[in-house]
Amino acid sequence: MAEKRTRRRFTAEFKTEAVRRLLEGGRGLSEVATELGLSTGQLSTWRTEQLAAGSAEALAVRKAEEAETQRLRREVKRLEEENVILRKAAAVFAKGIATKFAFVSAERGNHAVATLCRVIGASVSGFYAWLHAIPTVQTRAEAEADLRGHIDRIFAAGRRVYGSPRVHAELRREGRRHGRRRVERLMREMGLCARQGRRRVPRTTNSRHDLPIAPNLLLRNFAAEWPDQVWLADISYLPTGEGWLYLAAIKDMATREIVGWSMADPLRAELGIDALVMALQRCRPGKGLILHSDRGVQYAAADYRLVLERHGITQSMSRRGNCLDNAPMESFFASLKKEHIHQAHFRTRAEAKAAVFDYVEVFYNRQRLNSGVGYRTPTEARVAMSAEAVMPIAA
Repeated sequence: MAEKRTRRRFTAEFKTEAVRRLLEGGRGLSEVATELGLSTGQLSTWRTEQLAAGSAEALAVRKAEEAETQRLRREVKRLEEENVILRKAAAVFAKGIATKFAFVSAERGNHAVATLCRVIGASVSGFYAWLHAIPTVQTRAEAEADLRGHIDRIFAAGRRVYGSPRVHAELRREGRRHGRRRVERLMREMGLCARQGRRRVPRTTNSRHDLPIAPNLLLRNFAAEWPDQVWLADISYLPTGEGWLYLAAIKDMATREIVGWSMADPLRAELGIDALVMALQRCRPGKGLILHSDRGVQYAAADYRLVLERHGITQSMSRRGNCLDNAPMESFFASLKKEHIHQAHFRTRAEAKAAVFDYVEVFYNRQRLNSGVGYRTPTEARVAMSAEAVMPIAA
């Protein structure tokens, strides 16, 4: 396959949410750019353009307030962490320095060494001197305590949505070889479990229409060898204090990456097209792509089919009333809701949009390990598969 060197393009919706994340999140330009896989120059240009146009003016006014709020939250988090440490360390304050250092060693998987030493009144340099002076061979209890600390850290870094398979996979990525059953047992003992979902409520698919229906070309065979061979599309809903917010998304079945998305209220016919345009701009697929969806009116509409035809995309549709024909998209929406949406209450649709942008572009695509691609992130999978596609064939 020939190598494709194309410049990434972004929709106005993506740019708006990226600038919103920069202005409202209390983060630096470099941090947000790295999270989204952008250059700082790109993000800076978008910010300048939106501020000049006035579309982000209200956000800029609130930036100082948001920064102060973030500072106060960090302070509260620091105090809460110190209180946790104080409760754990209550029995060691009257003990000797060696006992205190042993406590720091046992808890360093859960808290920073500097924080532990500050709370119990010990020296960081003294702790490391003590640590280097003791034998390096751990007892089973010490090894298990150390593993518990790493499990707790990975579970927290994974936004508390990882079950034991993903925690085990992340440990292996870090070079820590432990049995999966052991990790599962410790997580159960620690009370760590993946979040559970809720039932769906509103309908987002209207298949009662007289528009053309494409044949089901996949028949639940969702396998794809390379990126941009098979895409799946679907629409779901998000509850907010202002009413429902509807989300259209497109998933690449080779990489499991969400390549296109769009959000709107009310549920309008153009929503599916907007997500498709984002995917086309981001990936620039070649000929031969199959895009599968349900029979909803948004996907059967003439305008949607025209976009597919212009880009040489073959359309496929599920059988009537059969959600399993588009199961991977159902799985994505279930993960989004149980891992993120159902853990918060959004007062406004704008808050929900920011949360979805964070989950999809920062967490799901770039951080969350996906079992379907060998416990890699979707972004890692695309990079690896693209590299394999352009490797020269040996003579």
